[in-house]
Amino acid sequence: MNSIVADLSSASTAQLVEAAAAIATHLAQRAAPDSGSACMELVEQLATAIDQTEYALAGLIAVVDRTGEPKHSGLPSTQAWLRCHLGMREGRAKERIALARQLPRLERVKAQMATGTLSYGYAATVADAVHRLNDEDCATAEDIMLQAAADGLSAGKVARLGSKIHDLVAERNGEDKPPEDVQRGYQRSWVTVSRSLDGGCYLKGWLNPEDTALLDGTLAPLAKPAGKDDRRDLGERTAAALSAVLAGGHRNSRVTVIANLDTLTGDDTPGWLRDGTPIPAAQVRRIALNAGISPLLLGAGYEPLYLGHAVRIASAGQRRVLETMYDTCAVQGCETPGFLCEVDHVDGWALGNSPTNIDKLALCCGWHNRWKHTHPDQIQITKNDEGRYRYRALPPDGTARSKPGGVPPDHADNPWHDQHAA
Repeated sequence: MNSIVADLSSASTAQLVEAAAAIATHLAQRAAPDSGSACMELVEQLATAIDQTEYALAGLIAVVDRTGEPKHSGLPSTQAWLRCHLGMREGRAKERIALARQLPRLERVKAQMATGTLSYGYAATVADAVHRLNDEDCATAEDIMLQAAADGLSAGKVARLGSKIHDLVAERNGEDKPPEDVQRGYQRSWVTVSRSLDGGCYLKGWLNPEDTALLDGTLAPLAKPAGKDDRRDLGERTAAALSAVLAGGHRNSRVTVIANLDTLTGDDTPGWLRDGTPIPAAQVRRIALNAGISPLLLGAGYEPLYLGHAVRIASAGQRRVLETMYDTCAVQGCETPGFLCEVDHVDGWALGNSPTNIDKLALCCGWHNRWKHTHPDQIQITKNDEGRYRYRALPPDGTARSKPGGVPPDHADNPWHDQHAA
């Protein structure tokens, strides 16, 4: 599009969206001015325009959500559509859906967003706070929260005000239990985790009396002030207490961090999580101070932890190593998570060929494990440079063939793949 519609009042919604997209494309290719004051003015103007665009976006999302259009494309929900097709983080997708659903009840929020006098952050905060209130209480809460925003309270403080309003409404109505839409999960306790853009997260939830007692008994002693110079508030101390419990104070909590010995002794080489996420070396050493360390002695060819033929069942340590090496079943195309798989003797224990050594073990889902050992002539086994095995099914004659694109021709009629697909 090389020209912008001049008569905006007569343009269709599609034409306006096209014009906005064209402007955004050209704007993204422009360098920012050198003047800091000029940039401040432009940022404020652009931010207001973005907030108004968010209002228009909420209206469009509301129609998509109401009509159930994503399901026609094979997606389970509007949230899944926003996450998969638009790349939104889960927290942002939930936030936008909540705003789209609540805007019809928030007349003042709608008017202020449309004119650019209310930011998206405040609007989303109000929408999240009122979704469990009836229409009358919603209108009252909207007035109170918008006035708080006008008085200069931050979006975070307005959100806490919204939570307080909800609690007061529940108390007024004589409610001694959480609303119906939160009576879910084990014994009604629930917690939601929303990721933030900086890698952190927001926690929100409700615990029943039994779970609350467990929480208080575990965190309360750790959340006390460390001394007269401890200026943290209760929320900060509680978060620190929770981190202490998760880091090493609970025997059932476990996070696998993989690192070289040099990293633990001062090297800058980062560690990594099982999913490949890098962890800075300094953070690895900090975690190691409070964590149990399982040494993994690697020789040439990645061959650790040998138990030989004396033991058939892999040890807990070996299984942890295998879960680190295998995200999924060793079978090509099988997506069963590694932690749900069985430990498989690559060459078959019953044949006496495969000792319980880490270089002769792999993770294999239960069904494929049994199929592999009843059809040994239909298995092709390879091993990469890092010591990981990969299993591939062969036709009944045991000859590896492939179609263009590397897809094994036997996938359509091989019982291995039929059973897994079922």
